[in-house]
Amino acid sequence: MKDTALVAKVKLDNIDRHILEELRDEGRITNVELARRVGISAPPCLRRVRALEQAGLIRGYHADLNAEELGYGLTVFVWIGLDSQHEDDLSAFEHRMAALPMIRECHMLTGEADFILKVVAWDWDAWQNFLTAELIAAPNVASVKTAPVLRCSKMEFGVPMDGLGES
Repeated sequence: MKDTALVAKVKLDNIDRHILEELRDEGRITNVELARRVGISAPPCLRRVRALEQAGLIRGYHADLNAEELGYGLTVFVWIGLDSQHEDDLSAFEHRMAALPMIRECHMLTGEADFILKVVAWDWDAWQNFLTAELIAAPNVASVKTAPVLRCSKMEFGVPMDGLGES
């Protein structure tokens, strides 16, 4: 049962799902090529893409930047526990993390930690400075656990499309 309210509102058919899959995998594809791949002409393809964007199913288009080639030699996942889980404290923490460019993702969790962060750094010295100056010293932070990434063996963007049933 994969019936979400947003998907139900849009009533995705096989062509819409195929459009989403193609754009997920190759965001710079031209509308003409996209239309060819999904088996329709360009004008209705463009209308469908715009409708998917307006419905919020397509949030944007991004370049996949190579962190290592750009000098970011270290990625670290960080579990953060807070002293207080009052909504004001949670929001204040999220706001502070959003302002830090080295933090690429920030997710609120249930369970042992309150947040998990994905952080990129130039090197160990930059990471250590960031850890002590920005994370450990942040207001309301009770615990910080870190796991530096040794290797990434899989990174997929978007979501799988094969699990969406026809609406």
